[in-house]
Amino acid sequence: QNMERSYHVAGKARNVGMGIKAPTTSEEYFDKKCPFRGDVAIRGRILRGVVVSAKMQRTIIVRRDYLHFVQKYKRYERRHKHIAVHLSPAFKVNPGDTVTIGECRPLSKTVRFNVIAHEPSTAVQKKGFAKL
Repeated sequence: QNMERSYHVAGKARNVGMGIKAPTTSEEYFDKKCPFRGDVAIRGRILRGVVVSAKMQRTIIVRRDYLHFVQKYKRYERRHKHIAVHLSPAFKVNPGDTVTIGECRPLSKTVRFNVIAHEPSTAVQKKGFAKL
């Protein structure tokens, strides 16, 4: 079978919908799991989170913080979830950056989301505690 025909033409980014603009990149890349140039449709949830780890190849870990209400004490507790997300070569992200992710079909055992937008972090983060 000719695998090339099922993928979109390199250099031509397609519209993924929902007002999401395709990233502008000067380099050519081929990624079948990219929502802009591959065969993956974005449908379902659109979430935002902070990049925790970018050590894998084309996969990042995104942290989502939320509040959970404890009925017994009438108070909120902070919780978080880590989500494995596919990263297209069109994006260059670092830990601490904010990304918008969109739900897609399962891409691997743990990956069900794709990066669709990226906002670089403005603050330089250091390891350790913040000074008071």
